Amino acid sequence: MPEPDSLETAWRLWLASVLLGYLLGSIPFGLLLTRMVGLGDIRNVGSGNIGATNVLRTGRKGLAAATLVLDALKGTAAVLIAARWGPTAALAAGFAAFLGHCFPVWLRFKGGKGVATFLGILLGLHWPTMILTAVIWIGTAALTRYSSLSALIAAAAAPVVLLLFGRTNTALLVAILAVIVWARHKDNLKRLMAGEEARIGRA
Repeated sequence: MPEPDSLETAWRLWLASVLLGYLLGSIPFGLLLTRMVGLGDIRNVGSGNIGATNVLRTGRKGLAAATLVLDALKGTAAVLIAARWGPTAALAAGFAAFLGHCFPVWLRFKGGKGVATFLGILLGLHWPTMILTAVIWIGTAALTRYSSLSALIAAAAAPVVLLLFGRTNTALLVAILAVIVWARHKDNLKRLMAGEEARIGRA
């Protein structure tokens, strides 16, 4: 769908996109799923994060996989629904979904680190970039066994990949998201530099 033809209509659609994106992104699937199966509050486990990596620390691989998929798809859904109102609305919804995941109002703005939602947003905006970014993540994880390092490298690579595809506007948004991903991993960076970061498969 093309961009709206009036400023008033555009603002209404962009605002709707932001609200839609934030509400979808703020659904804390990791917290909800672990409570549903009787594991209690995931925020009391491991790093205290609500994302798939911390859910994996419960020993429930299937639950962690479900969290990963659902956290990704809420970003994808936000982008694809808002795309009906134009490409700018899709970008706005994706950005808001990412913020919703990282800073959900329901959890006093203490959410996840955004990696799965980041990939889901990429899937909605430009699926070839999402595939390449996921390959970079998987390859780095296989070589280093560090989930955090894999996420950081993949996030940094994504806007570069988009530029190579000629997606300048999308690359700018994704670059902003990548900066937030890095900021959310500041403690992981400290542990990586100190050689204290836990590898995949270890607590």
